[in-house]
Amino acid sequence: MRSLHDVQKMLEKVGIPGRDAYDLPDSTKTFPDGAHYRMEISGVERPQVLEALIDEMRKREIPIHRLISTVMGSTLLDDAELRDFAQMAADADLEVIITAGPRSGWDTGRQLATPEGALSGVRHRGSDQLSYVVAEYLRCIDLGFRGFLCTDEGLLWLVNELKKTGDIPEHVVFKVSVYAGHASAAGGRVLEELGASTFNPLGDLSLPQLAAIRQAIEMPMDLHIMLADSFGGFNRFYEGAEMARVCSPCYFKIEPGPALLAGPAAWYKPWTSPEFLAWQAREKVKYAQIIRELVQATHPDLILSAQGPADLAIPVP
Repeated sequence: MRSLHDVQKMLEKVGIPGRDAYDLPDSTKTFPDGAHYRMEISGVERPQVLEALIDEMRKREIPIHRLISTVMGSTLLDDAELRDFAQMAADADLEVIITAGPRSGWDTGRQLATPEGALSGVRHRGSDQLSYVVAEYLRCIDLGFRGFLCTDEGLLWLVNELKKTGDIPEHVVFKVSVYAGHASAAGGRVLEELGASTFNPLGDLSLPQLAAIRQAIEMPMDLHIMLADSFGGFNRFYEGAEMARVCSPCYFKIEPGPALLAGPAAWYKPWTSPEFLAWQAREKVKYAQIIRELVQATHPDLILSAQGPADLAIPVP
């Protein structure tokens, strides 16, 4: 019988850490500008919300780098709203990751709504669904957006094949969502090989687990430093410095609330008041300022990117 030690050595031969990194080594990787961490804010659903976020980040003089936007579905904004959104983000040097409308929750199949079906329910169903979401990506690309959220490995492979054919521009980036459910170095490696630009592992992983993932991949990791109650609810502000040290380059994801997409308490729905989301955006910018202060107090050598580094997928309206 093979020992566990033998199996761990097998993993290491193919580039996957045999154990979680309990020694929490410094990451040797950074963003192209030399920074270790950046700030990401989700739930920027409409131009009114973006306007409030930009105003607050300028008042507080805190860089915000990436927005996860239109989580309710970009299909629910008209072309004029999306053009305004793209122009405002471009003027403020903000990367925008658009969440397309067509996805499993929009389909007629109800397996997604069952307790067991939800475990595998976020994948796109059939070729019609794939064509719908690609069409929505292309609509948003034509309006100036250059970054998109992806929850399905099949779709991730497809859009990167469409880059090769020239149907999707080469500089468009695809971020893999936490809803894809990846939680290991092997999962991160698969996504990177499929063409992901960045990925969001499960939010409740330990520091040694996150550090092991970092050892196996090059792309940035998107780390929930605050997450909604529907996902277990946590605040890791005081772990932020260690997260940046061992996981660089990483984005800190600030996403509080009772629920995000599922259930009656979900915030990212088209009927949620834009005024409420604008207030929440200001709060999230404040949290980014607090996180920066805590990181600097613990590890002043860690660098936060300035506003608008050159490698961001900033809209081109």
